[in-house]
Amino acid sequence: MLEFAILGLLQEAPMHGYELRKELTAKLGAIRAAISYGSLYPTLRRLQAAGWIAEAAETPATAEEVPALTSRRGRVVYTITAEGKERFAQLIAQAGPETYDDTGFGVHFAFFARTDQATRLRILEGRRRKIEERREGLRDVLGRAAERLDAYTLELQRHGLDACEREVRWLEELIANERSGRAPAAPHPGTATGRGDNDSPPTPGTSRTERP
Repeated sequence: MLEFAILGLLQEAPMHGYELRKELTAKLGAIRAAISYGSLYPTLRRLQAAGWIAEAAETPATAEEVPALTSRRGRVVYTITAEGKERFAQLIAQAGPETYDDTGFGVHFAFFARTDQATRLRILEGRRRKIEERREGLRDVLGRAAERLDAYTLELQRHGLDACEREVRWLEELIANERSGRAPAAPHPGTATGRGDNDSPPTPGTSRTERP
């Protein structure tokens, strides 16, 4: 998933490692993109060895852009190659079970604007099935074992069930939009999602409990 995200970002513009890390966080969210330099740079080296990206230039690094406890060095700028674009096209067309998992779905969803409608629908429908299965599992636990759970464990299970129900509703709305050819609604000015605070959809792969 990290390779897929890097190739997708380099499709937009050449970037150095620090910029890539910032863009990954901005595009995927701070929790999912808690990427250390220790995982980012080995991935960049693997992509370079595969011929999917190449070094374009080196510019002086600022103090802010130098990881702690490392030496000050130039910034290597990476660009995607023609082979890398082909690889990204292969990855973005995938719609198998790996795209329904929390991380896989989140990364693919971040690049939905460049994904064809049929693939988007397959991923959304697969994700909905997965979350419905998770929801039914939680309902089963609450139905069979609620009286044996302590108050905090019970609250955690309810929190998970609530998050699943919210995500299923959100996915059903997205699927309906895709089938009708509509894009997701744009947010209203001054809001992050265009919805009320208690009706905002969950970030893919995360949970949030509704409160009054």
